[in-house]
Amino acid sequence: MKNVLFTASIVALIALFGCNTQTKENMPTENPLLAEYTTPFQVPPFDSITPEHYMPAFKEGMEQQKSIVNNIINNTDEPTFENTIIAFENSGDLLNKVGNVFYNLSSAKTDSSMQAINKELAPIMSGHSDDINLNEQLFAKVKLVYEKKNELNLTVEQSTLLDNTYRNFVRGGANLVGEEKDAFRKVNEKISLLYEQFKENMLNENNSFKLFIEKEEDLKGLTETAIATAALASKNEGQEGKWLFTIHKPSLLPFLENADNRELREYLYKGYINKGDNNDENDTKEIIVKIANARIVRANILGFESHAAYVLEKNMAKQPENVYELLGKLMPSALRVAKQEVADMQAIIDAEKGGFKIEAWDYWYYAAKVKEQKYALNENQIRPYLKLENARDGMFWVANQLYGITFTKLENMPIYHPEVEVFEAKEENGDHIGILYMDYHPRASKRSGAWCTSFRLQKYANDKRVAPVVSIVCNFSAPVGDTPALLSVDETETLFHEFGHGLDALFSNKYYASLSVPRDFVELPSQIMENWSFAPEVLNHYAKHYKTGEAMPTELIEKIEKAGKFNQGFATTEFIAASYLDMDWHTTKEEITMDVNAFEKQSMDKIGLIKEIAPRYRSTYFQHIFSGNSYSSGYYSYVWAEVLDADAFEAFKENGLFNKTTAAAFRTNILELGGTEDAMELYRKFRGADPKIEPLIERRGLN
Repeated sequence: MKNVLFTASIVALIALFGCNTQTKENMPTENPLLAEYTTPFQVPPFDSITPEHYMPAFKEGMEQQKSIVNNIINNTDEPTFENTIIAFENSGDLLNKVGNVFYNLSSAKTDSSMQAINKELAPIMSGHSDDINLNEQLFAKVKLVYEKKNELNLTVEQSTLLDNTYRNFVRGGANLVGEEKDAFRKVNEKISLLYEQFKENMLNENNSFKLFIEKEEDLKGLTETAIATAALASKNEGQEGKWLFTIHKPSLLPFLENADNRELREYLYKGYINKGDNNDENDTKEIIVKIANARIVRANILGFESHAAYVLEKNMAKQPENVYELLGKLMPSALRVAKQEVADMQAIIDAEKGGFKIEAWDYWYYAAKVKEQKYALNENQIRPYLKLENARDGMFWVANQLYGITFTKLENMPIYHPEVEVFEAKEENGDHIGILYMDYHPRASKRSGAWCTSFRLQKYANDKRVAPVVSIVCNFSAPVGDTPALLSVDETETLFHEFGHGLDALFSNKYYASLSVPRDFVELPSQIMENWSFAPEVLNHYAKHYKTGEAMPTELIEKIEKAGKFNQGFATTEFIAASYLDMDWHTTKEEITMDVNAFEKQSMDKIGLIKEIAPRYRSTYFQHIFSGNSYSSGYYSYVWAEVLDADAFEAFKENGLFNKTTAAAFRTNILELGGTEDAMELYRKFRGADPKIEPLIERRGLN
């Protein structure tokens, strides 16, 4: 977190925070966020934290940070790495502690109170950050240390921290003067408020669309599990005797894949694809144009020609041209394969005398038919062997085989929702590594998607490792009645993917918590874990039938392996299309006045996207790029990192899927030290060479 100058003046505090400010005199005396956690492993005391605690804790965190910044500025000693860079690094400890709870629960367990706090807090935090980044006295001290870097005899990690600190100040506007600073503050505040509005609209959109089915014949083709889940959902909505389907993925995808009723497939698909594009109170078109244009203004103020140029400067890609070059290498082959997939599906429609041309809402349904025709394989054969708990234990087993670590479930731990599970990760010798929270199923208070985050980042304090508290949050198929949660293939891969992020956070072994890897490197640890999810050796361990406990038959495993490259034209095309869309929004140099849908059509026409496939995320619900800064100009990162992961996994295939030496090298260079030095250098230390794109092309069947 960034900092702000502290003043004890009540008048100044009121001016900064508004009329709702609580001073220390009227601050709740028992605020668990302001006390040392006394819980096991010092995890957040979720059961004691209420919404009223957040704002006072945020404000106290800001006050403490401002006080430390003042101390740095007023220190008459010569600026050093310790009294300036390290002091600044640690200045936001309380603010980070509070933010790690609040922002994570805002995504996983929000309500109207949390949303109101978010709206009030957004401009305050934006101003807080700007007050630090634009503080001339503080930056002058940081710059003095930076300029004598070669004289300081720093470690590689210390040198990286110094470089990052200086660069972050510059990127945060430290070199701006006069009116530029005021303009920079205003645009940052505007963007922060727009993010909150986009997120709120998306949450409302995801929860508002409902398809109630009244006729049993309209359920034809659906599995018993999908039908039972829909019946329970409808009952919970007070409409017993009907079946409810929504645009949450665990409800949406089984319907698109299996429902014979084409009209209802179209209706549900359009409900999903038109999120944020219904010209109602939850519409996002105006919001995203404002975000994109505000980002152009901010980039220009900082001396960049576009938002993408600003973002990519600190990524492995460095500049937009390199991203477009990678996407351009993959898109022609992906489209070629996708067009053949469409032809295969159209052949089935014609053979059935369907009398229509395939549309986007038909893709999943007929892809499943092609898969069954080519490989005698469908999702319903696989799901019974993918019980959630078994898949979870399977990924824990993979981690044990690779790294010797174990995961033990902990009872009576503080949790923020009854469905959450908690595990302790330990080294082979029993040493504590960290804590892992897992939250599996959809609910109205949770945003869509799956992600890994931390309630406490790993770092060192007083030369002692502070263990991380990590959280994996998903939206997987829920149990229904006596039937446990049975995962789809995609959900299983997603579970392993997020666990890869989790291992990255748990294994982290660096002194400074602020050291993070470039956005286009961060997906390497997660995507490489997907390779183990359906490896035959791993399936043999965890894929047990939920009723009989019998292992998945060898014939079924062989079918899964043979079908590994199936539908990769679609998967690659929709992803690359979304990456192009992201880049096109953010390489624009002039104010965008075009209608959002016209802009998107122009972007997709340019790459020749076929009508049967939409980008993985349309602009109006592209949360990765419009709900915050995380993946804006960075959605390409998944495929950039997949080049790395496909190449890295070759080392495991060459040396053995569970080779301890290879795993140790990956843990040391990639998982433990990520962010401490140049990402490509770390990769070379692991692999011994630069990554090659050929393994990715081979894996996706695009050659």
